[in-house]
Amino acid sequence: MITITGATGALNGATVDHLLQHLPASELTVVTRDPARAARFAERGVTVRQGDYDDPAGLPAAFAGADHLLLVSSNDPAGDTISQHRNAVEAAITAGVGHVLYTSHQGAGAASPFVPARHHAATEDMLASSGLPWTSLRNGFYAHSLQWLLGPWQRTGVVSIPADGPVSWTAREDAAEAAAAILLLDEPVEGPVTITAPEAPTFADLTRTASDLVGNEVRFEVVDDDVWVERAVAGGQQEPMVRFLLGMYLAAEQGWFAGTDPMLGELLGRAPRSAQDVLREVVAANG
Repeated sequence: MITITGATGALNGATVDHLLQHLPASELTVVTRDPARAARFAERGVTVRQGDYDDPAGLPAAFAGADHLLLVSSNDPAGDTISQHRNAVEAAITAGVGHVLYTSHQGAGAASPFVPARHHAATEDMLASSGLPWTSLRNGFYAHSLQWLLGPWQRTGVVSIPADGPVSWTAREDAAEAAAAILLLDEPVEGPVTITAPEAPTFADLTRTASDLVGNEVRFEVVDDDVWVERAVAGGQQEPMVRFLLGMYLAAEQGWFAGTDPMLGELLGRAPRSAQDVLREVVAANG
């Protein structure tokens, strides 16, 4: 039995869709806080169970019988992410799960200036000390986030950021398909695996791509952190979120997202989508 959490979200939901192309629905279970949102899977014969990382008492029953558990990282901005993940890992131990796969991040590290990267590193440490067989899927930074991380350049003609560095922008759809491929392997992959697109362009590189796509020069600038924060807040963004995003740019500058790995293409059996492909879609959607 393969059990998948977060299946009502875009990432693990797509993984379930890929698994259903290869496995009968009876071999899959999805766990969600709101089972009503998983109706499309229930209609296809997938078992749907209620489970919440903030309800540790109920999680072992939700994970019961899982040979493989695909554990999505929490995206609850108001939650205690590390405690939520600890609840899930401890429930997996109690339930006797055979193998845990965790959706981590390529830049996982306790010293990263990007807060989620520190949470991912802490969760990997939990898994390493849990006694469970485990895999962390260190996915590259999801490329669809370029829609906002490049800023309102299509209106202003300028990409203005507080720091620049290489990022192995990876299509979330490709990462979802790769997770399914790993779950379907005859021999499970152990420990951290890096799932990225084959290139890591900088924001400056992508600005040049944007210029080519729109047929006009798009300027690029790196501004002081405080100036960038002030501009974003003045533009209507909430300061806590702005400072949260600042950590991403600083992590990129320090090289946390620079590495690439051929494994994604090998799992897909084709070339992964590139940042340029995604940026082309953004331009077309807003053209």
